[in-house]
Amino acid sequence: MANEQDIYEEHVLDHYEDPYHRGVLENATHEDEGKNPLCGDVIQVTLRLDDEGRVAEAWFDGEGCVISQAAASMLIEKIEGKTPEEIRDFSANEMLELFGPKLTPNRQKCCLLSWRVLQSALHSPIEDDDEDDSDGPSFGGPSLGEES
Repeated sequence: MANEQDIYEEHVLDHYEDPYHRGVLENATHEDEGKNPLCGDVIQVTLRLDDEGRVAEAWFDGEGCVISQAAASMLIEKIEGKTPEEIRDFSANEMLELFGPKLTPNRQKCCLLSWRVLQSALHSPIEDDDEDDSDGPSFGGPSLGEES
């Protein structure tokens, strides 16, 4: 196992200090959020899939350790332009390789948090609130006009 200093390689610190696409993606089509209960790291992933189903844009936000935040930045940069199938085929081991330094099992959980959230975000489309024309709350079921 690498020592603690090896974790903070230059490319890891670069992604932590100047992350790729960190923030809120306003026109997202898919999103999810996850937390590492062991340390409290939180990652939110937002995606915009284009008409062909590819990831046109990917952003992340969250808070946590250097590993979780740098790994999220690396992953978001890697997946843009990919199809959901390509992303689903991207394994946890490949994510650990992308990160670089060898990690203890507890640190691997920090690294894999964004990967897990990304996988679930692919299955979490954002509902379009603009399609609901009603002015009041919606409780499901038939409307009064449909009951006859």
